[in-house]
Amino acid sequence: MLCDCVSVVLGQNGWSVTYTTQRICALKGSTVELTCSYIYPRGYRVTTTFWFTKIVDVENYVNLTDDPDYKDRGTYRSDRMNGHTLKITNLRESDSTEYKFRFITDQTRGKYFGNPGVTLSVTDLQVKVTTTWWSTTLTCSTTCTLTGNSTYIWYRNSKIVQVASSPSYSVYFKTEDSFYCAVKGINSPAVSVRAQSYFHLTYTHQRICTLKGSSVNISCSYTYPRSHTVSETKWYIKGKLDEAPQILSPGYGGRVEYLGNMQSDSTLRITDLREEDTAEYKFRFRTDQTNWEPTFPGTTLTVTGLQVKVTPATVTEGQKVKLTCITTCTLTDNPNPTYIWYKNGHVTTQSNSLFLKPVSSEDAGRYSCAVEGHEDLYSPEETLTVRYGPRNTSVSVSPSGEIVEGSSVTLTCSSDANPPVDKYTWYFQNKTFLNGFGQMYNISKFKSKDNGHYHCEAWNGRGSRNSTALMIILPEKQTSVLNAAVAIIVVVLVLILCLSGLMWFRKKASISTSDTRDTSENVQGDSSQVYENVSSLAMTPTAAQTAATVGQDDVHYASVHFSRFIKQEVPLYSTVQLPQPQKQEEDVQYDVVKFNLPSAANQPTATHAAEEDSSVLYSTVNKP
Repeated sequence: MLCDCVSVVLGQNGWSVTYTTQRICALKGSTVELTCSYIYPRGYRVTTTFWFTKIVDVENYVNLTDDPDYKDRGTYRSDRMNGHTLKITNLRESDSTEYKFRFITDQTRGKYFGNPGVTLSVTDLQVKVTTTWWSTTLTCSTTCTLTGNSTYIWYRNSKIVQVASSPSYSVYFKTEDSFYCAVKGINSPAVSVRAQSYFHLTYTHQRICTLKGSSVNISCSYTYPRSHTVSETKWYIKGKLDEAPQILSPGYGGRVEYLGNMQSDSTLRITDLREEDTAEYKFRFRTDQTNWEPTFPGTTLTVTGLQVKVTPATVTEGQKVKLTCITTCTLTDNPNPTYIWYKNGHVTTQSNSLFLKPVSSEDAGRYSCAVEGHEDLYSPEETLTVRYGPRNTSVSVSPSGEIVEGSSVTLTCSSDANPPVDKYTWYFQNKTFLNGFGQMYNISKFKSKDNGHYHCEAWNGRGSRNSTALMIILPEKQTSVLNAAVAIIVVVLVLILCLSGLMWFRKKASISTSDTRDTSENVQGDSSQVYENVSSLAMTPTAAQTAATVGQDDVHYASVHFSRFIKQEVPLYSTVQLPQPQKQEEDVQYDVVKFNLPSAANQPTATHAAEEDSSVLYSTVNKP
């Protein structure tokens, strides 16, 4: 609705807001535009402009386009030529209030709004009936005077009978007819009038949209001559008055109830609404003198369920998705409802629509919605399926226990994907050997040549993913390798021991040879019997004793006693046969050595060692 109104300038000290008008009366369901302009002193720069109706506190003015009450209905446009315009569509009676304009500059004190603002009054159309003895006058009535020039269109039985600037229409006939008026496409409820009779009826609503499972009140008011007395009232569905009148009888099915005084108004209340209750409902009454049933349309009831709509229908992980709660008609009592969203039966949020951006596989689930205030009337669940590429890809082997050469081995590639994996590729030692093969791969007779690493790649049209490699090897091969490793270790240890022993024997052999030579030199070739006792500490002879010589045989006895540790017997036996120069092949040498190496103790003196230690060296030399 545009206004040709006188401008109103509100301002001070160079600051001002000029409204095109200060009062507007508009029809419910129509559109209105509020326009203004403003000025401010030099040196300022405007940063923010907006319309508002609510003030939270001193510095908190609610931008009307952000107000939930005006969501999707209030728009603001600004240009230097035509000013600053607020447009509100689908007006409601609750929109009746005062609207003000505010602008903010780049300086702290540079803020201003025009006060008072523009007062908006929203009204609906009603037909008032005035009857005289000779005619009936119909008036298209509003609660305020409509702004601007209005044209009234009158309809009789849905046909235009008058177009005029006057809101009134008079009838001069005795037949019963249905009348309603319209202004700029907005219609009033219809009334039934019998001229010169005082009979008329008005339905409160022409159309009602409500939720499945909820309750509804369908009402009307009526008049009749004073000489009549109402004896019966009845609600019925159009076309079914005679077929099934009982379906709207009070108490039927526990869902139907009549309210009102039944003398001038009546209300049909239906609970636990079902979609099959959608129909046109009409009213009639009977007096003690006549039956009266209006011929014009009644109230059309539409029962709607809730439905979750997913946009887009096919969702891939990472995309944006919008879930909308939709109805088949605009709810009469709540045309702009707030919806409560459920996921898998649990409340998630409250909003008109549910946005998931970006969507992930964790968002997949069953979603439903309900209108705030009717939380128990939720929609059927809609499953949100999120598509994603393969993940958690792995290879498993069967049998899981020990694999025997020649047995059957089955490899299985597993992966989590949506849609399911449609192609698998198998790899052996990182080389492809089966492309586009199935989920399972079987080796009927497993041999040593099949030992190695296996992995798979899963595809599903949304991507691919490789598994980690799985090594499969025959147990016998593993035992051979282990045995070989143990054998190598044993051989190395034996070699170390042998080398150590060889070095030790060489060292001792050198010491024994040296001692033998010393003894031989002392004998000097005669056949007398010689006894020698040598006692030494730390393996070095330090003393020797000679015994009496027995002359029967050419035999030499030499006794050498080595003592290194107390009370530890380390005997050394050595028998040497000296070879003759002529027969070297018969030379024989015997050496027997025994060492005991206990832990160190207090070492005795040479004298005590000679007496207590039993370590003895016997050396015998025979000359054939």
